[in-house]
Amino acid sequence: MNSKHWLQYFLFLSIVGSLIVAALLVLMMSILYPSLPSLEALTDYHPKLPLRVFDAEGSLIGEFGQERRAFVPIEQTPKVMKDAILAIEDRRFYKHGGIDTTGILRAIRNNITGRGHEGASTITMQVAKNFFSEPDTPRNLWTKIKEALLAIKIENAISKDKILELYLNQIYLGERAYGFATASKTYFDKDIKDLNLAEAALLAGLPKAPSKYDPLVHPSFAISRQHEVLRDMQRYGLITQAQFKTAMRTPLKFQSAKFTQPLGAEYVAEIVRATLFKRYGDQIYSSGLRVYTTINKRHQQAANVAMLQGMINFELRHGFRGPEKKLSIPPNISEADAVERLREFTTYNQFVPALVTHIAPNALSVVTKSGLRLTLQDNAITLVKNHMLPKQAGPTTLTLGAVIRVYRLNDAWTVVQLPQVESAMIAINPETGGVNALVGGFSFQRNKYNHVTQARRQPGSSFKPFIYSAALEKGYTPASIFEDAPISFSAEETGSGKSWEPQNYDEKYAGPMRLRQALATSKNTISIRLMRAIGAGYAQNHLRRFGFDPKDHPPYLSTALGAGATTVWQLAAGYATFANSGYRVQPYLIEKIVDSRGKVLQAVQPGRHVSAQRVLDPRNAFIITSMLQDVIRDGTAKAALSLGRPDIAGKTGTTNDQNDAWFAGYHPKEVAVAWMGYDNPKNLGKGETGGRAALPIWIKYMQDTLRGSPIYQYKVPDGVVQLKIDANTGAQINEDEPGIYEYFYEEHLPNETPQQLPGLEDPDTAPAEDGEPSFLDRLIGDITSGNNEDRKLPVNPAARMLGGN
Repeated sequence: MNSKHWLQYFLFLSIVGSLIVAALLVLMMSILYPSLPSLEALTDYHPKLPLRVFDAEGSLIGEFGQERRAFVPIEQTPKVMKDAILAIEDRRFYKHGGIDTTGILRAIRNNITGRGHEGASTITMQVAKNFFSEPDTPRNLWTKIKEALLAIKIENAISKDKILELYLNQIYLGERAYGFATASKTYFDKDIKDLNLAEAALLAGLPKAPSKYDPLVHPSFAISRQHEVLRDMQRYGLITQAQFKTAMRTPLKFQSAKFTQPLGAEYVAEIVRATLFKRYGDQIYSSGLRVYTTINKRHQQAANVAMLQGMINFELRHGFRGPEKKLSIPPNISEADAVERLREFTTYNQFVPALVTHIAPNALSVVTKSGLRLTLQDNAITLVKNHMLPKQAGPTTLTLGAVIRVYRLNDAWTVVQLPQVESAMIAINPETGGVNALVGGFSFQRNKYNHVTQARRQPGSSFKPFIYSAALEKGYTPASIFEDAPISFSAEETGSGKSWEPQNYDEKYAGPMRLRQALATSKNTISIRLMRAIGAGYAQNHLRRFGFDPKDHPPYLSTALGAGATTVWQLAAGYATFANSGYRVQPYLIEKIVDSRGKVLQAVQPGRHVSAQRVLDPRNAFIITSMLQDVIRDGTAKAALSLGRPDIAGKTGTTNDQNDAWFAGYHPKEVAVAWMGYDNPKNLGKGETGGRAALPIWIKYMQDTLRGSPIYQYKVPDGVVQLKIDANTGAQINEDEPGIYEYFYEEHLPNETPQQLPGLEDPDTAPAEDGEPSFLDRLIGDITSGNNEDRKLPVNPAARMLGGN
């Protein structure tokens, strides 16, 4: 057979073969095409959007869902992002019909020959894969054919822009991020519209292998892939040579930490998540709800810093407990080796693990978990200075290879240690009830227990203002005289088998003194005498006005010293009634809930969380506020004078055995409460009162949040008169006599002593009011019956309670 016949034979076979292949393809399409899945998932696209929580200004606080995703319409995607994707993934996207023939044939060839699969899928085919293939679907020839047929079906049903929009929002890009908008936030903390060319090119390179090119894990691989994208963009005319060179030189600044929100309001986000889960169930994790909270970004950041600084100072006062671990390391360990050895140690709330690499008499060299080499000295090593080169080594001695913690504040690093103590803080707007800031503990990652909303603790002396408020309603005044002297109750009187001798914190007594002085200096014996005078049952009922549950504060005399139980949240709500001149407040966090389409599902109505009517006489709120201002001017909170503001008021609190330290205080526009204590209550240490442990947190917070705000001028309410009195006796005197000025209800003037007012008989002999226990019952309650278990109070709170500063 000559060459001409061979050529004819070859052409015949080629034509027949082509016809057979075409016939098979037609047969395959006729069989497979009708069985292809419906495109409803594309035409009615509802991506699984996570629950997202924002502060009042729209900054992201947290998100909850299996996928981190944010949907962005194609018209809101910047051109530079679209060009980068098309250049590297499918430059002929707007020209083909869903299949790039050359690329498909190349992929088929490589699959048949076993040379691996070629990444020649079009964007439309990738959409088909992402929406209709399971993750574990084998990547073989048959799968490619099905995806190609699906791509044809998609192209016939949906516009090119819609296909690209689906791709931009559905593709997985690593770090649980789906879609380029989420990836932009994840890797650069930027909105997609703000990306520059270099950043867009890096993101465009991720779809090929998100794990391999993850810039947070493999930055060198990611940048190499970015360069490939930029070269293709320049090669195909999407950018100029000058733009290419500039982008190649543009530095990339990646997020410094994964899965963290810069605002540090994880406890807030969790409250929102739990609240919505109760209402909507599991669907909150995929329905794209957006929740806007009342959190003020500046106030939240101030609370974070203030509380953290308070805990650092507490740890400094109590000394270094030793390194977390001692590792064996070579003398000149590299940064990379140090990072590897620190892998098992978690960073909690910016307390970064660090490996000690060199110790000098007044300097310490460390390598942090991120590979940063630091040399610390002077104040930065105060915590560990006495443990660096001691004469005698011990378990707390620092050695090479010791694992410690460092913390960066205002560009300065310092040695710290993970605290064993816990702390919490809340700040609310007393006019609306909105929560401005909330910190539930040292680190949500370390301990998810929210000490603001969940921890029920004794409030100690921070509870006294509510008892004094009750006394004002009974006819007592700030000038009423009570005896500051030892007081005792026999075992027979308490009915508990034990005597009770409440004492002042400093165990010192000043004799007769005015109630204003007694509150300022937190005299326990006077609080007990005052409680006995007004009646414990009356005081318990008065607490309802502030939102306290009477069951948490039983009608015992020891309740005057804060022996009941409350939360940081509840105490702030109570103080808000003083701050807003008598309105009851229900603090709230959720301002607005919006669905994935932007429809408002719920929005707070103005005034909803503040009572319409006053629950407390504005005169009462005014006088108590003036007395609490004296706590700062002349009492246990003098440190707050450093703020230079006469418009602040508050009260310290220290509980039994110094287990809890409090400061609750306010400005007319904001109430803030700080607390410190151990999860398993124990003594905080010598001198760790509310004024020392909690007050500095409050001061730091108010210093940052009140800066620049004008001094508030309090107005004297109608029905309040100011009279001159004798500072020792509380009796009214003439204007020309030496004395001081005091506020009074116009119907309770100082010459009308409480004993002369109706209903104020000697409590030891007076009959009980209707429904009110007798004195003995008020004192011992149902101590002997064991009914205190439900309230989680000590068996005999009166016998153990020692309130204080």
